[in-house]
Amino acid sequence: MGCSFSFSALWIAFSLVLALSASAPRADARAFFVFGDSLVDNGNNNYLATSARADSPPYGIDYPTHRPTGRFSNGLNIPDIISERMGMEPTRAYLDPLLSGNNLLVGANFASAGVGILNDTGFQFLNIIRIGKQLEYFQQYQTRVSGLIGPAETQRLVNEALVLITLGGNDFVNNYYLVPFSARSRQFSLPDYVRYLISEYRKVLMRLYELGARRVLVTGTGPMGCVPAELAQRSRTGECAVELQRASSLFNPQLVQMLNGLNSEIGSDVFIGANTVQMTSDFITNPQAYGFVTSKIACCGQGPYNGVGLCTVLSNLCPNRDLYAFWDAFHPSEKANRIIVQQILTGDNKYMNPMNLSTILALDSRN
Repeated sequence: MGCSFSFSALWIAFSLVLALSASAPRADARAFFVFGDSLVDNGNNNYLATSARADSPPYGIDYPTHRPTGRFSNGLNIPDIISERMGMEPTRAYLDPLLSGNNLLVGANFASAGVGILNDTGFQFLNIIRIGKQLEYFQQYQTRVSGLIGPAETQRLVNEALVLITLGGNDFVNNYYLVPFSARSRQFSLPDYVRYLISEYRKVLMRLYELGARRVLVTGTGPMGCVPAELAQRSRTGECAVELQRASSLFNPQLVQMLNGLNSEIGSDVFIGANTVQMTSDFITNPQAYGFVTSKIACCGQGPYNGVGLCTVLSNLCPNRDLYAFWDAFHPSEKANRIIVQQILTGDNKYMNPMNLSTILALDSRN
């Protein structure tokens, strides 16, 4: 009798230890943090008083729930697909009330549609999470996680995390070129403006490094003059808008140069440049090779190229989103996002500098 009691007690104790260890917060998997604009926003703007939002149909029409989530996509966006390819849960928007407890250990998405490198970018959208505030939230996140797993484990989680930051497009589209004779275009010539943006972006990236980020994917701008919104506004025969293409061609090489300089200064390949202008130009210039019927007309919208105004329930809507490179006037379709992520994962140094994400993951798994 005594023997069976001891065995039962031992079994109960063992079961309790198992149960506790299963529920105890741990940071075993790699966390993922996302910063930037509408190309990577997972729904933060749903919780803000702003016109820059994607929480109404037909957004999300191809998302697993077939409902809008605040992602500026018909389905998954770039961070979602990176998470999927790495076998991780998608990151939740930082303002999502469900981001608490163990969910925090997956990481967080701080991105907000409409923001840029500069604080005055996107002023017309009112309440958006400017990049300085996104970094403040990242600090706040670390304090919250420290309460769960302690400061040392939190630092390890952040140091070992993957970070994605996407900024710059809005500083041109929703600032310098927003209206003729904009304040910034009167203040700066385009080459001077680009230099100013790069110097301000450098400060943002250094702050990210100070906050513990050690593997940061930094995307360039896409070919801004080729999006349906710009074709509708500035193109007569479907050619890409020259001035915005010039802005891309000035900004992106200087961004790579700046990232290389930061890495040299730090003495480590912290910042990885993703040449999104090249990735996107591939399917814009030859859509048929990627299975698209068009890279000029958005799937959802109205007016020339479906590039005028917002994508709403009243807009034209294509029946098969996989045939369109652009979902709405500014944002790629999920299919196009998958092509971009494939290049981020496996692209050669024409696309990824100094290495692709697969190489990073292989290197980091050895350490």
